[in-house]
Amino acid sequence: MTEYSLSFKPSGDNGILITFGEEISVETHNRIRSFMAFFEDHKEEYQIIEMIPAYTTILMIYDPLKINYKELCLKLQKVEGKYKDISKAPREVIQIPVVYGGSYGPDLESVASHNNLTVEEIIKIHTGGRYLIYMMGFTPGFPYLGGMSEKIATPRLTVPREKIIAGSVGIAGSQTGIYPIDSPGGWQIIGRTPLQLFNPLREEVTLFKAGQYLSFYSISEEDFIRISKEVLENTYKVQKTTFKEVEDHD
Repeated sequence: MTEYSLSFKPSGDNGILITFGEEISVETHNRIRSFMAFFEDHKEEYQIIEMIPAYTTILMIYDPLKINYKELCLKLQKVEGKYKDISKAPREVIQIPVVYGGSYGPDLESVASHNNLTVEEIIKIHTGGRYLIYMMGFTPGFPYLGGMSEKIATPRLTVPREKIIAGSVGIAGSQTGIYPIDSPGGWQIIGRTPLQLFNPLREEVTLFKAGQYLSFYSISEEDFIRISKEVLENTYKVQKTTFKEVEDHD
């Protein structure tokens, strides 16, 4: 991995904001993943309570009764760059079924028109991508995704909707995303998934986590109804695959 230096900034009375760079990129994200993987195994030693990743930063929450800010910064600096590069490890890809267009994706035709493409071309491009989850946020279970083709980039709605249904798949600028709960929003809605991204009654309340990848595939309305029923009955098995982001060259 490329050499880099971390910067530290206090956040509240028991947090450190650790910055890995200015550029939002897969490389920066892999630095964050490598850092977190190391410290997940050394939480007790460093008195770490929680780590929250973002595009280029990690917010590290620590126990101020056992270690102070300066002490922790010094300890972090001593191990800087010593953690294992995990960019060659297999990456998980979650397959997301989506019914595109119609009442499920009321803005699909507008997105096609904006980009001088057909509806079929928009669906082909959108389902042809593999999208990295950089971080989670904004609402519970919302994945911030990277990797969408600029060919289908579309501005947000001029007037946001008061309610977007949970599972709605949208485009805003150069990003695509999925609304995990019913909420207001201004993204261009092109389809909907029957999967539940957020369920407080599940052991794992969110379906995704930062560092995973998503890919979308098109389904019929009949498939949507069937999968929705299986999700409610807790019999649906989420489809996953793996791939290597960086290949070995021994």
